[in-house]
Amino acid sequence: MFIYAFVVRKVVERVFESLNRGDYETVLKDISPSITHEFSGSHALGGTRHSIEAMRQWFQRLYRLVPEMHFTIEAVTVNGFPWNMTIAVEWTETAIPVDGSHYTNAGVNVIKMQWGKVVNLRIYEDTQRVKAMLGRLAAQGIAEAKALPIVD
Repeated sequence: MFIYAFVVRKVVERVFESLNRGDYETVLKDISPSITHEFSGSHALGGTRHSIEAMRQWFQRLYRLVPEMHFTIEAVTVNGFPWNMTIAVEWTETAIPVDGSHYTNAGVNVIKMQWGKVVNLRIYEDTQRVKAMLGRLAAQGIAEAKALPIVD
């Protein structure tokens, strides 16, 4: 079990390094076609997606709205075996949205993996901060910040 946890922690670190570079396509390679991707809140980034293509559209929107993001992993917890694994990743984020302001948040990703493929990804962070940032962008005329969530 220990070796699985070690390997998964390294994979999580690489995934977040990819996100820090804006490389979400690398992340999508480890997603199951039967994915459930949830981002808490009722806003342009919220909602639930069930396909890799919808996740791709979500990431594209995310990086259009917040082109510079840096995640720092605070803790990773791994439980289970390769055929049914749960991973919790606690992180902090510093970012620069498209308006050039500074943004910070903290959150947790809860990930379910089966044989190396992510089948469920839930992102929990301070949704009031997310909504405030999106509201500020929308007030500056950035229409996508107030768009309906990408769902399928």
